[in-house]
Amino acid sequence: MKLIIKNKNFSKTILLVAVSLTLQGCFTAKDYTRPELKETEGLYRTENLPKDSISIANLSWKNLFTDTYLQQYITEGLQNNMDVRIALQQIIAAEAYVKQGKAGYFPTLSIGPNYTRQEFSENSQFGSIFTGGINTFDVTANLSWEADIWGKIKSNKRATQAAYLQTVAAHKAVKTQLIASIANTYYNLLSLDAQLEVTKKTIASRESSVKTIKALKDAGQVTQIAVDQNIAQYNSAKSLQVDIETAIFTAENTLNILLGKTPQEIKRSSLYTQKINQDIKIGVPASLLSNRPDVIAAEYGLIQSFQLTNVAKSSLYPSLTLTASGGLQSLEFDDLFSTSSLFTTLVGGLTQPIFNQRKLKTQKEVAIAQQEQALLNFKKTILVAGSEVSNALFSYKSEAKKFEFRKNEVEALRKAEANSEELLKNGYANYLDLLTARQSALSAELNVIDSQLQQLVSVVDLYEALGGGWK
Repeated sequence: MKLIIKNKNFSKTILLVAVSLTLQGCFTAKDYTRPELKETEGLYRTENLPKDSISIANLSWKNLFTDTYLQQYITEGLQNNMDVRIALQQIIAAEAYVKQGKAGYFPTLSIGPNYTRQEFSENSQFGSIFTGGINTFDVTANLSWEADIWGKIKSNKRATQAAYLQTVAAHKAVKTQLIASIANTYYNLLSLDAQLEVTKKTIASRESSVKTIKALKDAGQVTQIAVDQNIAQYNSAKSLQVDIETAIFTAENTLNILLGKTPQEIKRSSLYTQKINQDIKIGVPASLLSNRPDVIAAEYGLIQSFQLTNVAKSSLYPSLTLTASGGLQSLEFDDLFSTSSLFTTLVGGLTQPIFNQRKLKTQKEVAIAQQEQALLNFKKTILVAGSEVSNALFSYKSEAKKFEFRKNEVEALRKAEANSEELLKNGYANYLDLLTARQSALSAELNVIDSQLQQLVSVVDLYEALGGGWK
């Protein structure tokens, strides 16, 4: 067995290790700490600032949405939605990189057989001694290991872990968005059903009114213009029915896509049975850092950039690498597996980059710039989150007020319609007053339905804005 050590003295290799460890004080990979975030101060634009961390974001969607059909559809969506499944595959890919990052501490090892045939020139140094050529057979194993003196491997490992957690947070964000989309689409369907019901009643009423106005025309109380105007209103309502039925068909298909299903009819309850029984609480702005998935993902993006900056900085310092190779080598294949064919090589090297076409310095500068970008993106995400919470909260309060006004409007217009129709029959009103009252009453009833829808949507939007749904 032959032992070949390329260093004249193995103790020099130990000396290299000692020198490298001594140099470690020059640079140490830093640990991440969350930066000071002034952006969370006054983040919510509201008159009554919350004083505790209680938020509806901590509430399960099963407790917020009590409609059994809606609960069933959200469950199906979370299982079958394509975006959720895509995000899950991204997590699996990121998890593989985490495993690779952890393996950075281990050496690399490869092994394989080789055959070499070398022909010498007759005029060369060896050609004058050997005639013909030389065959070499070997089975060699190569091992290489780098000491993590500056924390480069540790920082890279942390970077891959942050990237993994970022994809997990992104998956949660997809779930939150999906739950909100399913709920809003479902509520929109219920709203369209209610609009269709009102429109059908209006059509029946206007069909009856056409008969009445024709009788009044025959009695000489109105002209043919009044008859034509009533017929036009009747057909306008029939046209509106077609539009609503088309919208229902489209909304059902939209919901089916969210559920990962082929187009089919959607079973559902009624708009008038929908109730939000939970108190609407938004919690303190700082709670967004732990509740809202996109904010969480943005911070993990910052952590990843921070750790990659550590990697780039540590690459400027010397690297200590130990390499070893060993195996069997022989000029004759029959002697290859003899103990006399054994050989080993051990090399220890300390390499300090000096001139590298500015690649390492560029990597460091780019890493620092990307870290600053990640920090700005993190702060921007927080600002956007605060704005969305403020908008959703204001919309929720506004729609609650608007609903009462619109209900009063409908009551007044329905009375006006009934009075106009009665006065017209008795010859005390103009048919145009009746037409105007009818059209206004229909519009007002549809607005009431829309107001009910917007109240539900504003709650869903607020729930999503606060980061609810994924827990």
